[in-house]
Amino acid sequence: MSYISVIGAGSWGTTIAYLLADKGYDVTLWAHDTDLAEEINKTRVNSLYLPDFKLPFEIRATNHIADAVNKSRYIVNAVPTQYTRDVFKEAVRNIIDEAVIISVSKGIERGTLMTVSSILKELSAHPVAVLSGPSFAKEVIKKSPTAVTIATEQKNTGIVLQEIFNTNSFRVYTHDDILGVEIGGALKNVMAIAAGISDSLGFGNNARASLITRGLAEMTRLGIAMGAKEKTFSGLSGIGDLVLTCTSPLSRNYTVGMKLGQDIKLKDILSQTKSVAEGVATAESAFELSRKYNIEMPIVEQIYKVLYEEKNPFFAAKDLLDRSLKPEFYG
Repeated sequence: MSYISVIGAGSWGTTIAYLLADKGYDVTLWAHDTDLAEEINKTRVNSLYLPDFKLPFEIRATNHIADAVNKSRYIVNAVPTQYTRDVFKEAVRNIIDEAVIISVSKGIERGTLMTVSSILKELSAHPVAVLSGPSFAKEVIKKSPTAVTIATEQKNTGIVLQEIFNTNSFRVYTHDDILGVEIGGALKNVMAIAAGISDSLGFGNNARASLITRGLAEMTRLGIAMGAKEKTFSGLSGIGDLVLTCTSPLSRNYTVGMKLGQDIKLKDILSQTKSVAEGVATAESAFELSRKYNIEMPIVEQIYKVLYEEKNPFFAAKDLLDRSLKPEFYG
């Protein structure tokens, strides 16, 4: 079956829909906003998130979730993590038995501390895959060279999905560690906030490189404690995505960090953007996970305090440097 649904018409969901439609698939794109769905169908443009790109006629937008999913063999979840549960509670009632769900959202749900695949598995018995890696939407839709990984529990499913998503410019690898891929994709957003703060405060390249490296160590420690594979964090969904997100103003989370370093209040930062910076919510969940698993995550802890206790970013950085000395590899 050539029908594919993409749930979520933000920049990444729209880009995935574009990528698939460009390969000849019939794609239904679900938008939360009725006006946005109508605009896409009428003008072939998503003016809210990707105003500079014309969308193929193979993309049909809708605001009705049942209409979006009831024919599709493959359903892509591009809904921000904190809204995935509510959207898919309705969606799963209308999904065909043979459907496979592919999540491209990156985050950890507040309260439950669940990854997106765990939420989707809780809501239905459908197979769930995860697509992740260093992939800014605006570069993917321009067909700039990009490499990502798709994690599945069944090897054959992974091979099929690899063929579906792979293009001449969007190279897809397969993997079997769904949890590790999700932890990397979620936690790198927290580290990107830290990198943005560091750059905003003028700390320089050395500081950013240190944050990336030590951030990777924190991500890996937590991932292993939760049951992920260590090698996953040296791959595209780990260090690859981490480097990308921590070094570019195209990253929403890096931009949040930059503004925090300029002493702009979080509520004002969030009110100024249409897109969701997943790292803000994930910082809270990651902090709680570090307590749950008794894992030392000092960068996560300081970002949590900056975001939720209004700690001064400069003093957060100072407290990171003033910690007791220890070996580089421990725990």
